[in-house]
Amino acid sequence: MSSYPEQVQSYYQAHHGWVRQWLQRRLGNADDSADLAHDVFLRLLAKPRAFESDEHLRAYLSTLSRNVCIDFWRRREVEQAWHAVMLERPQEHAPSEERRALVMEALQQVHRMLAALPEKVAEAFLLSQFEGLGYRAIGERLGVSERTVTKYMAQAMYRCMLLEMELDEALA
Repeated sequence: MSSYPEQVQSYYQAHHGWVRQWLQRRLGNADDSADLAHDVFLRLLAKPRAFESDEHLRAYLSTLSRNVCIDFWRRREVEQAWHAVMLERPQEHAPSEERRALVMEALQQVHRMLAALPEKVAEAFLLSQFEGLGYRAIGERLGVSERTVTKYMAQAMYRCMLLEMELDEALA
């Protein structure tokens, strides 16, 4: 019986080309598709699974491929927003490349954190932080009670604290 890494290597050899083509049809870019195809198999390697058939494996690879595409597009959105902000700043106030990389990583982590929250929780948090709405106004906007908004905000703040701890550890 072979080890799981050997199985993944076998899956890679048999299906890498198919995954790369699948990604290229969606992305329209061979370089990004090649990078993301490797990410698909790294994810497969990170979470050992057994497959009943080749069709089951391909269905799972399709799901992983779709997920890496979604992550890729989200990352692009964050990068484009950051670059738009940077274009508005005078060149002499532009951060160093290292600082830009740190900020981009932090922005991507915040984006992932918000995307992982339930939709109404994320919306309540954004309404509070960016529009400055109070809990009552947020509740009216979302069609929920003020108490529910309080629960939503507690959930969002807890996730923010966890993210802050992760970022502090990464910078230490």
